[in-house]
Amino acid sequence: MLKQKARAIALGVLLGELSLTALSLPVAYVLRHGVLAPFLPSLFPVAPAFDRYAVLLLLILPIWAPMLYAAGFTRSHRTLPLFEEIWTVAKIAFGGTALLTLFVYGLRLEFVSRWLLAVFAIVNFLFLSGERVALRLLSRWVRARGYNFRTVLLVGTGPKASQLADFIEAHPHWGFRVLGYLDDHNGGEIHRSNQWDCLGQIGDLETVLRQEVIDEVIFVIEKGKLGDYEHALLVAERHGVRAHVSLDIFPHVLARPVLEELDGVPLLTFTTTPSNPAQLVAKRALDLGLSLVLFLLTLPIQALAALAIKLTSPGPSFFRQVRCGLNGRHFTLVKFRTMEAGAEERRSEIAHLNEMSGPVFKAARDPRRTLVGRLLRRLSIDELPQLWNVIVGDMSLVGPRPPLPEEVFRYEPWQRRRLSMKPGLTCLWQVSGRSELDFDRWMALDLKYIDTWSPLLDLKILLKTVPAVLSGRGAR
Repeated sequence: MLKQKARAIALGVLLGELSLTALSLPVAYVLRHGVLAPFLPSLFPVAPAFDRYAVLLLLILPIWAPMLYAAGFTRSHRTLPLFEEIWTVAKIAFGGTALLTLFVYGLRLEFVSRWLLAVFAIVNFLFLSGERVALRLLSRWVRARGYNFRTVLLVGTGPKASQLADFIEAHPHWGFRVLGYLDDHNGGEIHRSNQWDCLGQIGDLETVLRQEVIDEVIFVIEKGKLGDYEHALLVAERHGVRAHVSLDIFPHVLARPVLEELDGVPLLTFTTTPSNPAQLVAKRALDLGLSLVLFLLTLPIQALAALAIKLTSPGPSFFRQVRCGLNGRHFTLVKFRTMEAGAEERRSEIAHLNEMSGPVFKAARDPRRTLVGRLLRRLSIDELPQLWNVIVGDMSLVGPRPPLPEEVFRYEPWQRRRLSMKPGLTCLWQVSGRSELDFDRWMALDLKYIDTWSPLLDLKILLKTVPAVLSGRGAR
């Protein structure tokens, strides 16, 4: 009965999303020809009546139906982050439109406007995103009131089992209800045992699954006892009940356990860096798009800077240096030369001027700098060529600054973790005072960025970088 109800809901969701997709076409037509065309007639000429475009539905629905189903839109998304759902919507709306465009050109449907297809993709994205948000809010409202829940059985009585039970209780909108727990021979009692009943020992799992309505079993396994649960996992498998194993079985402070597959081989991965593919693609898209725009917009400034360097001091306008990138990979960083030619060979002569702790050299009154170089550093113009490093993928717009190999060689073990993300043009260090901070504080800010990274954090840092650059605070 429950499965039939779930299938009916899934079918209703799929039909609703297909209806919204079909509705996106006439809405896009109205926007394209009724709203945009009167204001920009040169870009949006008069087009055929909508009845000619209706034939596109014969292409749209067969394309969107399997995509919506394959993307898991008809499955439960109880604990799926909203960002992942929106990312899935984007892939369907824009990927489906790209496929639709290929069919349009392949079938020589010359009356179809390219602008209409672009507007259709945007409208479809907005419609499906709105539908997903509405369904999420409705589902959470229903589950928070005790409906549409799944019954969960915990196997384990240690502190981790107690924490998990409390965590599930604190999130009623997930729609999980703890029925009780099975003792795993630890002889302990689960926290707040007066609320959740002990239904027996771990060996009683088969009996409990026969007598009770249980949708999911969560095994809260202690370190070193994974093998003791093998038979119980097979019991859950025989009954067709979803079984979960708590991944919190190894000591770690920062690493997050993630289940991955290597060509069908399951891997338990511990990572300290962001691993959400949708967010990482969004970060790279922002890097590529914004760096291209900034590179083109700043070309006149870069040309003037290169000319000023060439006219005021002997040597090349650009300075190339090997730096360490992601996980220590070497790449060639490009920036405007702000020092005299051969300045690297003179570093030992001015080592006594270093004002930065750790393996990094920073001197406010570095005699090797040229007059133009001081100005370029003050305005951070010397960093503009690094936009090319971002475009080719060696760097990111936001990330820890790329260190020199000799600096990395002198890192303490905890400092090497800053190499676990791609280096960037700006980071928390840049917007927090730059060279005014000591080395350990600098490293701590880089690690804080890695541990708390999100696309929103990147945007915040980019926005804070503008006033930091204009004020010249900490620039050396």
